[in-house]
Amino acid sequence: MNRHFVWRPTALACLASLALMNQTAWAADTISANDLAQLRQQMNDMRQQYETRLKAMEERLQAAEQQAAQATTTANTAAAAANNATAPEPVATAAASGSNGFNPAVSVVLSGTYAQLKRDPDNWRITGFATGDGEIGPGNKGFNLGESEATLAANIDPWWYGALTLAFTPENEAEVEEAFVQTTALGNGLTVKAGRFFSAMGYQNEQHAHAWDFVDAPLAYQAFLGGQYKQNGVQAKWVLPTEQFIELGGELGNGDNFPGTQSGKNGAGAVALFGHLGGDVGDSGSWRAGLSHLWTQASDRESTTDDGTPYAFTGNSRLWVLDGVWKWAPNGNTKYTNVKLQGEYFYRDEKGQALTNVGSSTEADATYRSAQSGWYLQGVYQFMPAWRVGLRYDRLDTGSVKFDGSDTSPDYHPNRTSLMLDWSPSEFSRWRLQFTDDRSQQGVRDGQIYLQYLMSLGSHGAHSY
Repeated sequence: MNRHFVWRPTALACLASLALMNQTAWAADTISANDLAQLRQQMNDMRQQYETRLKAMEERLQAAEQQAAQATTTANTAAAAANNATAPEPVATAAASGSNGFNPAVSVVLSGTYAQLKRDPDNWRITGFATGDGEIGPGNKGFNLGESEATLAANIDPWWYGALTLAFTPENEAEVEEAFVQTTALGNGLTVKAGRFFSAMGYQNEQHAHAWDFVDAPLAYQAFLGGQYKQNGVQAKWVLPTEQFIELGGELGNGDNFPGTQSGKNGAGAVALFGHLGGDVGDSGSWRAGLSHLWTQASDRESTTDDGTPYAFTGNSRLWVLDGVWKWAPNGNTKYTNVKLQGEYFYRDEKGQALTNVGSSTEADATYRSAQSGWYLQGVYQFMPAWRVGLRYDRLDTGSVKFDGSDTSPDYHPNRTSLMLDWSPSEFSRWRLQFTDDRSQQGVRDGQIYLQYLMSLGSHGAHSY
């Protein structure tokens, strides 16, 4: 009795436990199904949120890529205008952001002078030298409108940059000073330029007149290049991938500018080769030196001897130029004070034939040979913000000029000394006072005083070092 009494409650307990377990398992199955439905809904919601965020990130990426492309285009424009290793000059520069406001960027440079001369400028000449018809000499007396410039420049596409500079002379004439296209995406330090441009030979030749440190070009430029040498052709420059700045380049042109003439033939009438080295000296100094060679041809190039005898030269003209510049500013900061020393040496050798006494009954052919040289050295010191003082000395050597072996060159060294003071109240304007003791002509001494203004309107690319 007792055993049965004990077993029966135990069996009932087991049956109850089994029933409870079955009910719990069924309830667990029911909850799991609900949870799965909720999880599926949450996953769908997360998927939609992820797709929305991914789409937003893709849009942001596209916008960033467009901004990067625009920044690259702007950088290429600045690089093409600066033409490697650029350093902005106080005049004719503008904020970088301004160049993006126009397509193309537009700039105008206005200039004018007042000249007080003791001698008649119509009788000015450089003793012993045949000069071209370029912008040489002291200019006219009194008030004069200087050469003004108008420039249009812009990136053409991702591969090309273009620029056009028109010069307006005091004689109310307009001429194309520069008009070229230049590559922007060749890479490896290589750029190619085609059209009309200032040759990269020497140091100052590549600079526009408003970037010069004195009113006029050095005497050597006037004697050997007619003021400034332009090429109508193609130019290639290569900056080597070295720690030291090394630039090599060459030009092919038609050679129709002095000392050459238009030959009317196919092919190049002028070839220029040049190389430049540069670097830093500590934190405050930097330098650049170069060697250039120009070969060109002349055909019936008209000139006169010192005694007024006309002749026409036909033959080869070779010019070598050695240039150097050194700049100093405390820790590289040019705002308060800085110094620049600049100099160039020219040597020209010409061979060919000369037709003497042109247009007269005694017209005759003669062999022609000349070897002449010249140099200048100048220094400019900014002694306080906006104020600079400069000194320049020019000297030429008439060398030898032979007709049929007879030397006709005089024993004289044309020379000139110039002192200038300029004030730049802003980066867009400059006023300059210059005194010159000119002894370019043997037996003639001319005291010259100039007052010049330079004004820049609109954005303008940086100038070369």
